[in-house]
Amino acid sequence: MSKIDNAVRQVVNEMQEPGSVAKSIVKYVDPKTVVKITRKHRKYCREVSVTYLLTLGKPNYAERKFVKLCVKAGVSFPVSKLQYKFYPKAKK
Repeated sequence: MSKIDNAVRQVVNEMQEPGSVAKSIVKYVDPKTVVKITRKHRKYCREVSVTYLLTLGKPNYAERKFVKLCVKAGVSFPVSKLQYKFYPKAKK
């Protein structure tokens, strides 16, 4: 199996764990490749549907900044830890 297959499997399993509340999870495979999964909630009349969006490919602006910091710090790729992003807290 390739690095990307393992990364996809890892982020999907992490997102589907019970109790996972992350909005998105990012795995950095190499400086020019990321695997990202994002959860999207849609509220209809009384039902809530959840859609997962899987993105493979080039990093976006914020992810490129993180890659630069990793290279500068001497972190080896693939980065072993996943990066979690959460929904903002609702104002009361």
